[in-house]
Amino acid sequence: MKKETIKIKGMHCASCALNISHNLNKQPGVKSAEVNYATEKAVVEYEEDKIGLDGIKKTVVDTGYSVMDENTHKEHGHKHGEDEEEKKQKLKVILSILFSIPVIIRMFWMWEAPGEFLGASMTNWIIHDLTFIVVFIFGWQFHKNTYKQAKQGQASMDSLISLGTLAAYFYSLWFMFMGGHLYFEAAVAITSLILLGKYLEVKTKGRASQAMRKLMELGAKKARLVDSSGREIETDINEIKVGDIILVKPSEKIPLDGEVIEGYSSVDESMLTGESLPVGKAKGNKVFGATINQNGVLKIKITQVGKDTILAQIIKTVEEAQNFKAPIQKLADRIAGVFVPVVIVIAILTLAGWMIATGDFSRGLIYAVAVLVIACPCALGIATPIAVMVGTSVGARNGILIKNGESFEKAKNIDIVIFDKTGTLTLGKPKLGKIIVNKNFDFDANRILKIGASLAINSEHPLSQAVAKLAKEKKIELANIENFEEKSGQGIMGRCAIHKEKLLLGNKKLMEDSVINTSWLDEIFEENKNEGGTIIFVAHGEKIIGAFLIADEIKDSAKETIVKIKEMGLTPMMISGDNKNTAQAVAKIIGLDKFIAEVLPHEKQIEVKKLQEQGKKVVFVGDGINDAPSLVQSDLGIAMGSGTDIAKESGNIIIMKNDPIKVVEAIKLSQKTFKIIKQNLFWAFFYNVLAIPLAIAGMVTPMIAAVAMSASSITVISNSLRIYKE
Repeated sequence: MKKETIKIKGMHCASCALNISHNLNKQPGVKSAEVNYATEKAVVEYEEDKIGLDGIKKTVVDTGYSVMDENTHKEHGHKHGEDEEEKKQKLKVILSILFSIPVIIRMFWMWEAPGEFLGASMTNWIIHDLTFIVVFIFGWQFHKNTYKQAKQGQASMDSLISLGTLAAYFYSLWFMFMGGHLYFEAAVAITSLILLGKYLEVKTKGRASQAMRKLMELGAKKARLVDSSGREIETDINEIKVGDIILVKPSEKIPLDGEVIEGYSSVDESMLTGESLPVGKAKGNKVFGATINQNGVLKIKITQVGKDTILAQIIKTVEEAQNFKAPIQKLADRIAGVFVPVVIVIAILTLAGWMIATGDFSRGLIYAVAVLVIACPCALGIATPIAVMVGTSVGARNGILIKNGESFEKAKNIDIVIFDKTGTLTLGKPKLGKIIVNKNFDFDANRILKIGASLAINSEHPLSQAVAKLAKEKKIELANIENFEEKSGQGIMGRCAIHKEKLLLGNKKLMEDSVINTSWLDEIFEENKNEGGTIIFVAHGEKIIGAFLIADEIKDSAKETIVKIKEMGLTPMMISGDNKNTAQAVAKIIGLDKFIAEVLPHEKQIEVKKLQEQGKKVVFVGDGINDAPSLVQSDLGIAMGSGTDIAKESGNIIIMKNDPIKVVEAIKLSQKTFKIIKQNLFWAFFYNVLAIPLAIAGMVTPMIAAVAMSASSITVISNSLRIYKE
């Protein structure tokens, strides 16, 4: 069994994806085929001995679409194509509405143009020409798709739109010469309103390709390969093989996964772990592609390349998770698969029934047209995108970016809200919270801070910056340091320029390596185990005179957020890669009853999945690239604005203002909008159930049908606008 992902071009509605999926699943040897309209990709699982990849691609082409080679697909070009598609659709909507206005106005105000041509008034010719442009130029996609689907023996919403507009157009064209009421306004109204719905769909559909592109851009493009003679050669990373040796200098990006064989440095892994503190790397330690080497030179032996790297695995995980289809997003099109053929049959039966009953073909045709026009699912077509547009507008105004309509459905039955700690509940910026004085020596807190800050001011390490920042705030005069030395992963050493004492600022290992009595250290660790944060020590000569407790500051609204989530009847949780003591301390401060600590990046997604397997609906709130798989695995992913762009793209909702209280607002807004969507869909179907029988009975003319159809759409739009007020 083999699984392939293929890129499909030419889809512009969910019905297209459904038809392709239907045809693929009919092929011998195809076990499953899922076509995602949002990502424009099909994931096909098949038996190679029964059908090949070429056969699968041929099925897609035979359905009326084209297949794009993934190997030659350029993400930048694809993004450009998406922008062009949106601009093209927007222009089409604007022009369609502008050309439709005179036609619709004539329905209420019988303006007349002088003259006559071929037996029809010039007014009617003007109205006809405007209608022709709207129906056959701006609305051409509906007719083209109807033809494609008809060749496959299939029908969709496009089919009904096409039949409705064509019936109204040709009926009116006939009576333009024969004399009688014209219904060109029905054709233009149907076309323009559906085009508006399609444009809104383009605006709100998922941006999976952008997320993938940004993930891909994290990786380095070149590597400094070290050959057998020790010479450094700049090489494209695609040419690097497992076992090759590369050199990475300070401030450079590590290109691929590997193991350090020489050197010592701190590496910023925040783009993978979401944690702000650099990680010390020495011989034997693993490093990962896309992370940034800070201040040392590392010689690395490559262990993973291509699809086996951590970054590639994250990309694959996000891509697969985003292929999932949300039922509500495609509900209207799925039902239309049955609704459309039924309506067409009803229209034909209406024509036949009235001909048999009255012998009047013209009368039967009028009522059949009324059935097609009144049943045209305009309201159904815009029920979701209109509500999504309003919901996203309200969200954006309040610092909440909702990327697609799926978010609204996913918020409806959630049980648990999981927060990643760093950068979400905390600021992601270390802060010196406590100065610990060793009472065995005559050094007070300010003097300890002065010594520590005099060393720290020369370092770029986040912990050092936290010490230096507090000294600056307290306006403490610093000492001049000479013989300054920074040991990666340990701390700082130096001597006072005046008194020549040896001064140290760093962790336990630095103290031990400097042959200093460290008995006091264990006592401090025990006393502060529940405080959370990192402890670094200050030594003067051979004495450890004090310590600093540095912790990530908790956001002001974190506690309030937890309270409000509990008030909503939801269970808040926290997940972190930090040690248990740190996580427990943060949880206690903000009022969390449940937390998971010491979780590796890839394990966060596993923890989310475990809860889902227990039947829970999970919201995940995070901000690091490592959170991307968890964000898409969860039922609703919310990315904080402080995180990387990738995490943002992977989330269903993005909090732009970096405030956790917005998570509560986002959930409430999503639930409210989904409620409106359900009301819209109910009204759209109720309207058809009520209106179609009236049209069959001859109680509705095409004119009234057109007005009713427009009114149904206006009702849906008006209902959606209530989101602004609630």
